[in-house]
Amino acid sequence: MPMRLRTELPEFQGVSEWVNGEASKADLAGKPVLIHFWAISCHMCKEGLPLINEWRKKYEQQYNLQVIGVHMPRSEADTDIGAVKDAIKQYNLEHPVIIDNEHAVTDAFQNEYVPAYYLFDGNSQLRHFQAGEKGLSMVEQRLHKILGTSEGTQA
Repeated sequence: MPMRLRTELPEFQGVSEWVNGEASKADLAGKPVLIHFWAISCHMCKEGLPLINEWRKKYEQQYNLQVIGVHMPRSEADTDIGAVKDAIKQYNLEHPVIIDNEHAVTDAFQNEYVPAYYLFDGNSQLRHFQAGEKGLSMVEQRLHKILGTSEGTQA
């Protein structure tokens, strides 16, 4: 069962490896945060990565949105760190990405799904959870609400 709304952002402990830098809960304090869970074996996940990049570029500077990816392996093949790094490069993911081969972060978030999106406000409180391919438009609507923007959904 996923985390309940208004649950505090968990610590990132037990990470197998970080790519593109690291971030701690303390680093993210006072900032809106989007955590997205994905896997290299998940076609839907890879289809959503360009939109995640777009949001990061669009909202990072003006609204201080922080994006953290969590690669959650779904099979033994998904634990190949080299393949995960290749996918990160292929999809131009420039934000920090956790490789979670031991599912420590996944368990901290009580996450069972890929793709999955956890949106936290500036008080580190979970404000929205969404899973599945249709979730991106809902995430974007909530993102605008948390950021205080008046833009409509573009997904």
